[in-house]
Amino acid sequence: MKIMYFPDTDTALIEFSNAAVDETKEVSEDIYLDLDNKGNLVSMTVEHAREKANISEVSFHQIEKVVA
Repeated sequence: MKIMYFPDTDTALIEFSNAAVDETKEVSEDIYLDLDNKGNLVSMTVEHAREKANISEVSFHQIEKVVA
């Protein structure tokens, strides 16, 4: 996964895979999802990222599988 932020346009691009984009769906006025030809998520674009996604603070936490 790769997260890129473009300050000149205040846009965040989160890439989940490097598959070819087949379709882009508009979730809201500022959020777009890119899907491959099987409907899998490829990337997400967030416009006005500072306001909509609190892009100033990003962290990653991997949760370990809990064995019962």
